[in-house]
Order: sequence, then C-alpha cells, then structure tokens
Amino acid sequence: MRAPSFNLLSWLIAIAALLALPWLVTSDYYVNIASQVVIAAILALSLNLLIGFGGMISLGHAAYLGVAAYLSIYLTAHAGFGHLAGALIAIGATTVLAMLFGYLALRASGLGFLMITLALGQILWGVAYRWASLTGGDNGLGGLKRPHPFGLNLMDPAIFYYFALAFFGIALWCIARFVQSALGQSLQGTRDQPRRMRALGYNVWLIQWLSFVFAGFWGSVAGLLYAYYHQFVSPQTLHLTTSAETLLMVIAGGTGTLLGPVVGAALVVILKNVVSAYITRWLILLGVIFVVIVLFMPEGLVPGITRWVRSLRSRPRADKAADTPSIAKDSAR
Repeated sequence: MRAPSFNLLSWLIAIAALLALPWLVTSDYYVNIASQVVIAAILALSLNLLIGFGGMISLGHAAYLGVAAYLSIYLTAHAGFGHLAGALIAIGATTVLAMLFGYLALRASGLGFLMITLALGQILWGVAYRWASLTGGDNGLGGLKRPHPFGLNLMDPAIFYYFALAFFGIALWCIARFVQSALGQSLQGTRDQPRRMRALGYNVWLIQWLSFVFAGFWGSVAGLLYAYYHQFVSPQTLHLTTSAETLLMVIAGGTGTLLGPVVGAALVVILKNVVSAYITRWLILLGVIFVVIVLFMPEGLVPGITRWVRSLRSRPRADKAADTPSIAKDSAR
C-alpha cells in the first residue's frame, strides 16, 4: 500500500484540527478568534487569486468585504428584507461591483493597476464615511441579528465557527478547482507570458477580468460572514488598512499556494487579537516577523517550511549515498 504524500497528510491533519478546534480550546474567546481567522482566510484566498495566480497586485480588495457587509446589514436590519434575500442581493450586487472595478482597473497593468484599485477602494471608503444618512458615517451601521439557518443558533460561538468553516471549505474547494481548470491555467499563463498568450490567440483581458470577478465574488462571501460575525460594519472595513492587512496575509503565507493565505490569515488575526492584549506595539512585532519571513523565506511561510522539510529529508539520503563508496572499499579490502 502506497503511503500518503506529505502534502496530503498535512491537509488531512489540518482538516482534523479545524474540525476538532472547539473541543481543543477551553474558551469561547478563542473559538471566536478561530471564526475571524476563517473569514479572513476566505478574503485572503480570493485576493491570492489575483496576486499569486494572476500577478495582479490589488490594494482595493477590502471594497468587496465592506460593500457586502454594508448591504447585508442595511437590507436585513433596516430595509425589511429577509436574511436569505439580503444575503443574495448583497453578494450579487458586490459581484456586479467587481465587474465594474475589473473593467476599470484592467485598463492598466502593474503599478497602474495597483493605483486604480487603491483609488477605487478609497472612493468607497469616502462614500461610507461621508454618506452618514445611509451608512451611519463614522458611527457605522449595526442592528443586524444573526440568522438561524436550518434552526441553528449562530449566536453560539462553536456553531457559528462551523457555519463559517463550511463556507471556507466550499471556497477552498471552488478556488482549487478554478486554479486547476483551463481558465485558471490560462490565468497563470497570462501572469508569466502575456505576450505569448496573446500570440496563441488567448483573450488575456477577458481571462483576467473573469478571474477578477471570481475573486470579488468570494470577497463578498467573506463580507457577508464578516457582517454576521460582528453584526456591525464601519468605514474602517473599507479602509486601505484592511486591504494592506489582507495583502500581508497572502505574502506572508505564500503567494500562489492554497494553504499559504490561510496560514497568513491565522498569523495576522492572532497577532491582531491575541498578542495585542499583551503587547501594546504589536504592529512593530508584526513588522519584525514580516521582515524575518522576507529574509529567510522570501517565498512565504508555507513554501519556505516545505522547502526546509524537503532539505531535512534529503540530507540523510545524501549522507547515506556519500558513505556507500567507503563501505564498498572496505568490503573490497
């Protein structure tokens, strides 16, 4: 019987740990932190589609998180819509917004693309901050009550964690299938050789636009879960800081991988919520950790750790191969 590969084994261990987490921790506080990690991981996975697989660095990805959260709270808590209708409208409208933003941002590439996404995200932040009659301005928008799908009480931290984890599993599976599909492979081709892809007859702009919209869709799903978790949203959700934190999650964990953004999300959320309770200048610690990652694992935590494990595994084999000739000589004597 063939032994499972390290990659498969690591995934199985990760899945088992995620499912058992509410029983492993002793406090609802840490279960809530885990829910935040799961939501942030969905957002980071969606951004990784653009950065890691498409080579498109965006600084406006928080727009989809914030718009979906604002719409779901406004429609459900203030406009009289049901939870299902409000969720579907919020995700649909945010996806349409991603279509528009993708159309505008993809008129440029490289630094121009980054600046356009930054500008679009800041426009939405300004609208949320200034349009106080609709968004609550700096006071934010609240009043949302968590839904009860299939009779589940999402006010229970463990149940909400599993609810968010189910969406995370679906997001991870869909994004993995997308990456492995013909469209995902074409996206990676446009990242590496856009001119050659055009010469082969591929519509590079359309491939990037469809990927942009797909990433925006999953960003809106993260925004919906964000609204359900916090039951409140403010302009800070749309701010550049949120986009920068998500970008940091992707880079720290490892771009172009599926597990990297998840590890990066866990790192940033834990530092932000747990370590900050003990260290006032936790941002300095985050900066130090990021510098260490860049120096020793420039490809990110997950690829870097994988490389180290492979080197440790191959070292005994190399030592054994080096000792073989001397053993053979001794036997000949």
